[in-house]
Amino acid sequence: MVARIVPVDPFDLVVFGATGDLARRKLIPALYHRLHDGQMPDAARLIGVARAGLDADGFRRLAAEALEEFVPAAEIDAESRRRFLATLDYLPLDVADEGGWQRLAEMLGPDLPGRPRAFYLSVAPRFFGPIAERIAAAGIGGAHGRVVVEKPFGHDLASARALNQSLARHFDERRIYRIDHYLGKETVQNLMALRFANALFEPLWNAHHVDHVQITVAETVGVGGRGPYYDGVGAMRDMVQNHLLQLLCLTAMEPPALLRPDDVRDEKLKVLRALAPVDGARDVVRGQYGAGAGSCAYAEDVAEPDSRTESFVAMRVEVANWRWSGVPFYLRTGKRLRARMSEIAVTFRDPPHSIFARASGRAGHNVLAIRLQPDEGITLSMTVKDPGPGGMRLTPAELDMTFAEQLGGGGLRMPDAYERLVMDVIRGDQTLFMRGDEVEAAWAWI
Repeated sequence: MVARIVPVDPFDLVVFGATGDLARRKLIPALYHRLHDGQMPDAARLIGVARAGLDADGFRRLAAEALEEFVPAAEIDAESRRRFLATLDYLPLDVADEGGWQRLAEMLGPDLPGRPRAFYLSVAPRFFGPIAERIAAAGIGGAHGRVVVEKPFGHDLASARALNQSLARHFDERRIYRIDHYLGKETVQNLMALRFANALFEPLWNAHHVDHVQITVAETVGVGGRGPYYDGVGAMRDMVQNHLLQLLCLTAMEPPALLRPDDVRDEKLKVLRALAPVDGARDVVRGQYGAGAGSCAYAEDVAEPDSRTESFVAMRVEVANWRWSGVPFYLRTGKRLRARMSEIAVTFRDPPHSIFARASGRAGHNVLAIRLQPDEGITLSMTVKDPGPGGMRLTPAELDMTFAEQLGGGGLRMPDAYERLVMDVIRGDQTLFMRGDEVEAAWAWI
């Protein structure tokens, strides 16, 4: 069983860096699933662009291998696989090669009304500006062509501004899609539904009733092959500046007027601008993972014995506004931790007076936990009476809803974040994408 499908019109998606890791692991499987589930039409085209000297058949073989490696066998059928591979084309291209851009223009053909065109830049940020410039110079962006860029969106405020300016010279902000894949997770989107579609929680969502909020993104893996890059940025810039701050914004923001892209992003921007300065000595803890059974320490993984870059960071943050003043938000992320999990946990204040002073057992806190991974869902912890005739004995209990089981009878396949986000690009919906001023506000605070 799959979620309700809203088909999109035929489109052209040009992926720069199409032979890279992101395309193989995420983009190709995501687009296959969208075609398999009936959202992506057979008339759509995915044009892979990279420096590798492949032809269309070679790219299709690469895509077929990616499906075999990254899509469960039970989710692949021969007919959908054949139809998906038929949508693929490929062009070897060096960004500086004028002739290559002319060939891409010929491959795309005229800009047709009603046929969306998007350019996915799965490349290093230093290529964002040059590729955007070449797209404009070749005349293939059309009137409504969209450009999609992946993090990192700079490494500080100055570089983020420079990236924004390099894109803005050729694309209007309404045509720029900055992906943070955490925002495509089903549970993150459900956070807005939980808050604003239910009268139960929103009246309690403030400093009068919330004791603290914990936002955790924990990974069991080390830095792997990203060592040289990661050692130049660390957990604060790699994770807190984007993923964790975006989760904080969705948790803390005011209700938008409507669920329109700029209404939502305006409210997130207000949260970023309300973040109080952090005392690094008092409010921040940084660390590196050490060696374990069969695994190297961080310094060995990055081949920098004297590295001071953090692979773990925990920090106390305050949103200095009317709703949240005085409520600590604890942000925590790191690599090589005990369990892989991402969660937003809202802990509510205890009742002002307890009538259970003579009761046995123990009362727990009311905690609303929104799980992003694994097993996306929501858990509400509360205190109840322990069943039995032994008097008033209190015990903690949980109401647990796992989306796949609750909404799909256990047979619902939860779409990957990239499935939702790529289709949003095609539909022209920027709600789950960061605006340029959001990115700059996050860097200004970091």
